[in-house]
Amino acid sequence: MGDRRGLRVALNGMGMDKHVVIVGAGVAGLAAAWFLRAQAGPGLRITVLEGAPRIGGKLTASEVAGVLIDAGAEAMLARRPEGRELVAAIGLADQLVDPGTTRSSILSRGELRPMPSGQVMGVPSDLAALAKSGLLSPGGLARVPMDQVLPPTLVDGDISVAEYITARMGDEIVDRLVEPLLGGVYAGRADRLSLAATMPAVAAAARTERSLLQAAKNIVAAGPKDAGPVFTTLKGGLGSLPPALAAASGAQVRTGVMVRGLSRTSTGWRLLTGPTRAEELVDADAVIVAVPAPAAARLLSRDVPGASAELAAIEYASMAIVTLAYPRDAFAALPEGSGYLVPPIEGRAVKAVTFSTTKWPHLAGSGLVLVRCSIGRVGEEHVLQRDDAGLVALAAAELAHTAGVQGPPIDSRVSRWGGGLPQYDVGHLDRIARARAAVDARPGLAVCGAAYDGLGIPACVGTARRAASRILEHLDPGGEWRHDGSHPATKSA
Repeated sequence: MGDRRGLRVALNGMGMDKHVVIVGAGVAGLAAAWFLRAQAGPGLRITVLEGAPRIGGKLTASEVAGVLIDAGAEAMLARRPEGRELVAAIGLADQLVDPGTTRSSILSRGELRPMPSGQVMGVPSDLAALAKSGLLSPGGLARVPMDQVLPPTLVDGDISVAEYITARMGDEIVDRLVEPLLGGVYAGRADRLSLAATMPAVAAAARTERSLLQAAKNIVAAGPKDAGPVFTTLKGGLGSLPPALAAASGAQVRTGVMVRGLSRTSTGWRLLTGPTRAEELVDADAVIVAVPAPAAARLLSRDVPGASAELAAIEYASMAIVTLAYPRDAFAALPEGSGYLVPPIEGRAVKAVTFSTTKWPHLAGSGLVLVRCSIGRVGEEHVLQRDDAGLVALAAAELAHTAGVQGPPIDSRVSRWGGGLPQYDVGHLDRIARARAAVDARPGLAVCGAAYDGLGIPACVGTARRAASRILEHLDPGGEWRHDGSHPATKSA
């Protein structure tokens, strides 16, 4: 049955025996382990339990044609600080690299057309740039400026992205500009995704500004003028971040350990792990649940049923990344920019294409052209039922059609992410607030991950910092540790 006692160690010489268990070794769980260590010091015992055979979740890299390249997420937002700060704090700042170009296109009405400048998640602020892009038909383009004379669209509570933007600018701007951008981030649909959760700046402006066009102009004008590239990555790929985090945290990380149950005890929490024939009980003073919402819902069902019900209602989209390697002469001419997005209205299986060796020059030394093709949106699971060879054929056919590629790839890799992307549907923020309130009412328990405040690495790191701070407040109510929620890298010694 395993050791029911839970091993204990002294904490910072204060005579306090404390053990924190983190369920899930994705970037959020590993970041939470690092925040705990950075703020509590070496005396705290931290255990990370991961059901998969490896750590990192959707951050992993492997070779394609001899080039190490990410199989999951390949970039993180550079303008949101949490990710870069954490990378610097664990000593990897010199490994950060900027993209060679961030110019991209949209496949619209059968042609690759430049992404118009000055857009906010697809909402245009510059009518001239929108017209120049050729994305919209003449009728669709003429509908957009009517936003400036239409009566206000009253936003009472949360509504879908499509409902609001269509009311202001027409359905074509949603179909051909907003949808591909949202699909690239969430693999979701604009008629379901929450305006407040996915476009918070636009949602805030909608409550005070009659014109969406003017609101977008205000958002663009308020943004930094010289903030640098939007994205960044690591020379070894973002897949190199999880092992570095695990090492820096000093936590005991156990892979292949599935947590099947979580229950409150008189002194803390007890986790049931392993198969029924060889189960093990792990005792902890506090627990951070850092797994996707469906798994978190199952673990919380006994002691936090309110949070469990809310998290169980979050739907996830599945997708696949097909990475192809071609000789340079397979392309008569590479399309300009880092890649392109495909609106659902175009009826294509591939929703996004990234020319990785153009976007990330450090990958180009091999002389090959490496391309990532993203396949799968919510509701399109049937496309992913093809075998790997079928998905490679789909991706290769897309490149032959849009980029004129000649011949088959010399190497390929298919990375399937079943249930990989949480859907921030209408009402998401209220749902998360209710779930967190229920969790916060249970001493020594916290949650973090992509289901809460954003899908990107910085957002996940932000949830990890919040979770670690809550746990330290529980373990050390007197405040003798540093746990004010600010990033340790920003503090003086």
